[in-house]
Amino acid sequence: MSPAKRAADFTLTLLTCDPAWIRAGDEAGIQRIGIDIERRGKWKRQGGLAGARISRHRLEDLALVAARVRRARVFVRLNPLHAGTPEEIETALALGATSLMLPQFRSPAEAARFVAWVKGRAEVTLLLETGAAVARLRKIVALAGVDEIMIGLNDLALELRVSGPMELAASDLMRHLSAEIRGAGIRFGFGGVAGRHTRGLPVPPDLLLARQAALKSQSAWLARSFFGPVPQPAGMKAGIRRLRDRLRYWLAQPAEITDRAARRLDRVLQRNGP
Repeated sequence: MSPAKRAADFTLTLLTCDPAWIRAGDEAGIQRIGIDIERRGKWKRQGGLAGARISRHRLEDLALVAARVRRARVFVRLNPLHAGTPEEIETALALGATSLMLPQFRSPAEAARFVAWVKGRAEVTLLLETGAAVARLRKIVALAGVDEIMIGLNDLALELRVSGPMELAASDLMRHLSAEIRGAGIRFGFGGVAGRHTRGLPVPPDLLLARQAALKSQSAWLARSFFGPVPQPAGMKAGIRRLRDRLRYWLAQPAEITDRAARRLDRVLQRNGP
């Protein structure tokens, strides 16, 4: 597949229930637009983390998304498995969800239970963010019915006790995870992406785009920093076009160039310290 095709197919996920942003994202070609209702245990895990994404979305907000998208899949990150998960799934589907994400699973049995409850009625994405799930990855990727596995950098970095999500993104462990997941024919993704000229971030976003290319990633969140200090939905289409153009550039580079970018990323992380 050509770099241009890979960049165009790279799955972006936008979290919003704002009508203007929903329309702008859909028109810009973002493939998944939706909400995040994960709150069970999340504040305890991530409450002190600067990059924590703890949303106030409600499941009912899905109806706003479903009513306004024309092309994008209607996405929701659900809560970790609990007694109410089957009801959450059924409600999400009834409100128009076509893409469901399970966070914080720890075993193949938990992932299989989620897949069984979905029953093929929506795309299934697993958010790999526990050490137990990493240790059991070979059995997890063997499950039928899993469309994508994304790496949850924040929580997995906390479990592994590394300095932060960027150290994890730059690690050799990510190469192993990518190879294992893609080798099973499952889409692989991680982290968030932003425009190359976005300022004020601890790591230059262009180096993270290079890392996406080097790891053969096929999916990412659209980072909140993508929108800049004064977000305007009117600039969405041009911003997404520039983002995909830059991703296409990195996808076209030989390994020696992306390896050089990886070394630059390591130097930035070392300079910033733990």
